[in-house]
Amino acid sequence: MSAATAAIADIPGVRHLGSGKVRELYEVDGKLLLVASDRISAYDYVLESPIPDKGKILTQLSLWWFGQLTDLVPNHLVTTDPAMFPVELRDHKDLLSGRSMLCERLSMIEIECVARGYLTGSGLSEYDERGTACGIALPPGLVDGSRLAEPIFTPAAKAAVGEHDENIDFAETVRRVGSDLANEIRELTIAIYRRAHEIAAGRGIILADTKFEFGQRADGTVVLADEVLTPDSSRFWPADLWEPGHPQPSYDKQYVRDWLTGPESGWDRKSGEFPPPLPEDVVERTRARYVEAYEKLTGSKFE
Repeated sequence: MSAATAAIADIPGVRHLGSGKVRELYEVDGKLLLVASDRISAYDYVLESPIPDKGKILTQLSLWWFGQLTDLVPNHLVTTDPAMFPVELRDHKDLLSGRSMLCERLSMIEIECVARGYLTGSGLSEYDERGTACGIALPPGLVDGSRLAEPIFTPAAKAAVGEHDENIDFAETVRRVGSDLANEIRELTIAIYRRAHEIAAGRGIILADTKFEFGQRADGTVVLADEVLTPDSSRFWPADLWEPGHPQPSYDKQYVRDWLTGPESGWDRKSGEFPPPLPEDVVERTRARYVEAYEKLTGSKFE
């Protein structure tokens, strides 16, 4: 856990609500404080080796995307300025700066909203078995990395930390949240994906798929929450290297996964043993990949 994440746990008046693979969640003054650590996970393990600045990169990229989407959907952000945080946090602004968001408290919709514009990952696995992705029939002849004629909504039921989310079909989504809300989050998910795909394409990046989380205000308004369109929640591919038929290079933790499953790590994914620490060069290259994604998408240098 990064210093910023650990340091606020015992601040009077701040209640720790829980830990995710990357984020820490706190309640303060009726609002939520999300703090992004530098932790990285792979194959459902949170690794011992942090990626320096990863939490800041994810937070700053989410903020940039919120700004691109304000006309499509409201978001949960109140402020990222530590000087505007509740008084309990003001003495910790150096630790929180750049990696934290003070947010509205929402009633979260327990559906992971996934949009896919290309076939890969778990969608490809189902397609190879049954010709479908989350129950949606797809045309024959598609391969890993194929672009779909239209983006599709492939929701998942949220699972506990350390467990896999369960892919579900739209009928099950309706059963869980009701027809009106299911249709609204499906339409929002596809609309946001289309906007983001267009923006990324203009910067030489393919947004293959992504996932969103939504909550509701007391009046029923659906609000975009958590992180959005980061390398942790999305598959970003270099457009000039896109070649369907095999796994694509990506702007995420690919170096980490490749090293862990390669011969140098000595780790057997099926052993049940915890993965070993990452070598310094893998940490550096992974950080560089996150920074590159941020800078290509936003057009700004990461400071």
